Amino acid sequence: MCQYCLNPNHKKPDWLVDDLGSAGVPYVNFEEFLPPPESSYGCLFSKDRIEKGYHVEEIDDGVYWVSSGWYDTMFVRTGNGIIAIDAPPALGENILAAMEDVCDEPVTHVVYSHWHADHIGAASIYGDNVKIIAHQKTKDLLTRFPDSYRPIPTETFESNEVLDVNGVKLQLSYKGQNHSEGNIFIFAPKQKVLAAIDIASPGWVTFRDCDSSENLSGYVDAHHQILQYDFKTLVSGHVSKLGDKNDVLENIEYLEDLMRFAREALETVDVEFFTKQLGDGAYKGAFRDAEENYFQALTNYGTKKMLEVVTSNGKRWAERLNGVQAMTKHNMFSMIEKTRLERTHNGYMLRGGKPSSPKFFV
Repeated sequence: MCQYCLNPNHKKPDWLVDDLGSAGVPYVNFEEFLPPPESSYGCLFSKDRIEKGYHVEEIDDGVYWVSSGWYDTMFVRTGNGIIAIDAPPALGENILAAMEDVCDEPVTHVVYSHWHADHIGAASIYGDNVKIIAHQKTKDLLTRFPDSYRPIPTETFESNEVLDVNGVKLQLSYKGQNHSEGNIFIFAPKQKVLAAIDIASPGWVTFRDCDSSENLSGYVDAHHQILQYDFKTLVSGHVSKLGDKNDVLENIEYLEDLMRFAREALETVDVEFFTKQLGDGAYKGAFRDAEENYFQALTNYGTKKMLEVVTSNGKRWAERLNGVQAMTKHNMFSMIEKTRLERTHNGYMLRGGKPSSPKFFV
């Protein structure tokens, strides 16, 4: 039996590499972790999702949510055509099936949240006769890196735009780089539904490396920008449940702890402890290896703090969010590195080799 499986009938496949030692990465042993909170399940085990591969439900007045249990999106019925938001390949033509479940309107407009293929990589399913609206940066990137599955937008905007189809309105807004360049907020004001893709993760910990976000300062700020909207329901692009303001506040609290402990780690762990281990022998120049141990020590320091901290409701993070024990080390490393890139180092090195501040870090 595969030691990484809970199912006794599963055997180790040939492609599973687990003999690299320190050169590889470890696998999760599920039973070392707490079971995820059931409050995070959402549609994960719903009958329709299991049988059909997708779950679809009306959020309010023609705005629908469709989820594979891993990726999700929304679409809007206008009475004279559907406005589709994105087209995750993990859903693919199941998006069309979900639309057919609830109405017989064609897709006439498509809004791209951003340019990433995991969210719009099946947009070609909508055909050649749709209008595709996106931020100008999204068009620029898709033009630079073309993909036949991601048609080039036909209409773009820079800051704010109102899409009005048969009297049904969506407010489109770009507030600056966050998860990616050109990633926009899509708000249905009448129904108070907000699509903020790849930002908050209702009931779940943010995916590894803080959703692989290009600008982590912008990513954190985007959570606060969500709260500026008068919304009731949040569609996040991932996970298996819809969100609300409390979910966003919960994610903010997690990120604030992550930022706090990342900085504490940088101000505490001594890089010279590792470089001094190299000695004068054959490994005296192995600075990349010493750096690896330094960053592992930073990550472990911060991760331990995250897993042990008692949060605002008296619980630890692993008791509140799905996936905390598996993902926090990745999120911690990303926050540490982006702190070094985007935030102050508390000073600099003076002449003679002394830092300008006792909390300076490299």
